[in-house]
Amino acid sequence: MTTPTQTATAAATVAAITIGQSPRPDIVDEVTPLLPPHVRVVEMGALDGLGPAEIAALRPGPGDHTLVSRLRSGEEVLVGKERILPRVQACVEALQDATALIVILCTGPFPPLRSRRPIVYPERLLLQFVRAVSPGAHVGVLTPAAAQIPHQVERWSAVAGAVTVRAYSPYAAREDVEDACAAFAAAGVDLVVLDCLGYTVALKEAVRRRVGRPTVLARTLLARAVAELLA
Repeated sequence: MTTPTQTATAAATVAAITIGQSPRPDIVDEVTPLLPPHVRVVEMGALDGLGPAEIAALRPGPGDHTLVSRLRSGEEVLVGKERILPRVQACVEALQDATALIVILCTGPFPPLRSRRPIVYPERLLLQFVRAVSPGAHVGVLTPAAAQIPHQVERWSAVAGAVTVRAYSPYAAREDVEDACAAFAAAGVDLVVLDCLGYTVALKEAVRRRVGRPTVLARTLLARAVAELLA
């Protein structure tokens, strides 16, 4: 039997599901101050409990969409969307009865997941926000992996007049963000989108200063949407 206390707790709880391993203090610690003070965040990861060989088996296969996240150690991890979906669905099923709202900590494309609770998909939120505020603009998109660039050009072309995409991982020092900023400035973009939940507020400010254009950060946009829903 559910008690009034349990019901009240669930009503003030957000379930945050990462496609990597939980916890994700790099995200949760930065967005929590943007949420109403009564809201509690619980976390689960699609890779929780898995060893190196099991994680390696989830890497993108031929034709699979590459998603980028991190392990509990902070190490970057690449997974295939189709391979990780069943594990994300399992996280939803494990958390849904103890929460008011579920958020996916990834801006990659996800099909509708089965849930008795509302799910916030950051990809949809980000795309529709840009469509609403800057239709037809030249959008600069920062993405975590070079393998994602062709998909990102296709995806963002649906809401933008022109798209320039550059790769910069928030988890591995493969690229220099200054190179991406220089490319955005040279292309004359109207708006920059930081298309990964791993990108930070500090990175947003650095990109905004370097490019000189409005910059949209996925994690703070997500937090403000959640705050609106649970205020």
